[in-house]
Amino acid sequence: MRCATFAGMTTSPDTSPGSDLTGRAALVTGASRGIGKAIAAALLARGASVALTARHAEPLAEAAGELRALGHGGQVLELPGNAGDADTRAEAVRRTVAELGGLDILINNTGINPVYGALMDADLDAVRKIFDVNVVAALGFVQQAYRAWMAEHGGSVINVASVAGLRSTGVIAAYGASKAALIRLTEELAWQLGPGVRVNAVAPGVVKTRFAAALVAGGEDTAAARYPMGRLGTPEDVAELVAFLVSDAAGWITGETVRVDGGLLATGAM
Repeated sequence: MRCATFAGMTTSPDTSPGSDLTGRAALVTGASRGIGKAIAAALLARGASVALTARHAEPLAEAAGELRALGHGGQVLELPGNAGDADTRAEAVRRTVAELGGLDILINNTGINPVYGALMDADLDAVRKIFDVNVVAALGFVQQAYRAWMAEHGGSVINVASVAGLRSTGVIAAYGASKAALIRLTEELAWQLGPGVRVNAVAPGVVKTRFAAALVAGGEDTAAARYPMGRLGTPEDVAELVAFLVSDAAGWITGETVRVDGGLLATGAM
């Protein structure tokens, strides 16, 4: 078994029954760092080829190079562009199908959160932008993937939501509302696209990424103390769950939102 690392991550092929993704093509949005890059690594480790999207070309190219260096054998395709742009989404799906031979797995990971604090003080243009990127763009990617490949061949979609979409925070309220909408969208799509296409969501707690840095400004130990597992999440915690959900081992799971939060919501607090 080959094992490789980058940025502190260890990835090795999963040999459990139903986990093999050899021959499948995946598109992962927001894949230049954090959770998106970890998901791409986990899919590659199981034999998939992966197309990566992100807004900025340079960090995306760096991430693609790191993923290729893992040596798992699947192709890595980098597709810079803004997920909020319809033409960008269409081109990303077109190139994935054309260059990787299909689009069996779609990971909607792109998310933004420019609004913190009380909703009464929120800039409505910023709130619209949150919903456009976190919800509308995700649906747009599903539409494109379905028309280009999944309607005929089937597939699996994962929407990366958040525990903030399941319980009020008071701090990232607009972001949480968008993730609640994404969770509801997941259920509607699962109903409408089954049985050929499975659609699920994952809801992480605070994961140690640059995106979540503002949420642990008081210190990691203080933030982690609220979690029954005694630590914050890692991108790999989320990635391993996603890799399972897109595999044949999860073949009867659709319409679900699976928490990966170290037990946070089990405490009844946020």
